[in-house]
Amino acid sequence: MAHPPLIVVAGPTASGKSQLGVELAERLDGEVINADSMQLYRGMDIGTAKITAEEARGIRHHLLDVLEVTEEATASAYQRQARDVVADIRARGKTPIMVGGSGLYIRAAVDIIEFPPTDPDVRRQLEDRLQVEGPQALRAQLRAADPESAAVVQDDRRLIRALEVVTITGRPFTTFMPPHQYEPSVEPVVQLGLRVNREVLHQRIEDRVATMRRRGLLDEVRQLAAQGLRHGKTAQHAIGYQQFLRVLDGAISEDQAAEQTVTATRKFARRQETWFRADGRIHWLGAPAEDLTDRAEEAIRAATG
Repeated sequence: MAHPPLIVVAGPTASGKSQLGVELAERLDGEVINADSMQLYRGMDIGTAKITAEEARGIRHHLLDVLEVTEEATASAYQRQARDVVADIRARGKTPIMVGGSGLYIRAAVDIIEFPPTDPDVRRQLEDRLQVEGPQALRAQLRAADPESAAVVQDDRRLIRALEVVTITGRPFTTFMPPHQYEPSVEPVVQLGLRVNREVLHQRIEDRVATMRRRGLLDEVRQLAAQGLRHGKTAQHAIGYQQFLRVLDGAISEDQAAEQTVTATRKFARRQETWFRADGRIHWLGAPAEDLTDRAEEAIRAATG
């Protein structure tokens, strides 16, 4: 008997992916696999809009709350974990449904991707140079060695990673991202993408941040700071958390943090849309809509014959 397809529900933040994932799982006897890199962290619940027990409606969810905030999340580790979970769900005759907006993590799970090596000593040297020389010097080095990566790298963490790869391998970081090609062991795969009108999405993001604030995001950040959030290489950079850490420092007000979180989330949503639009295998669905789950199920049937 053929494997049940791996269903991927992707799209920008606040587009309704979690709800669709649960509804598809109910219809297809499925289980959900988290594909949001920040929802891997224990305690990062409010600021990541992590699904609640009530919202999950009894559907089993995997790869939530598997890291401490001081640990580093990596796509290569996620690749191994997610593929193991997909195999386990299928072995029990159920349908795996991957839900999230972390594009690289989704590709890591479903595509043939070779992840470049790491070297703590090289990374430490680059981090020291960043502190002494500033990012412009390192960006100039990356432009000379890997102009394609330099054009898209937007933060210091990715700048360090791109230079680390060039230093270790002598190859541009971009050469490790192959064309879109599914890993045979995870096929068949059906990818669904949620497309939301820009104005509607902006309002949904604003409403979501307001809800996070009412639910106690500042208190959550305070608790996580006590657990070492500031020392987490990945977690401390999460949108919302980095802004509300500045509230704890007295640098900005809670109102300012909320406003900055909305702005940063909107920019992030645009980057997510750009990433997913580049993948021609995704079946796009307009959202939100009352018949969204029906149309998603139709797309799955059409793709799987």
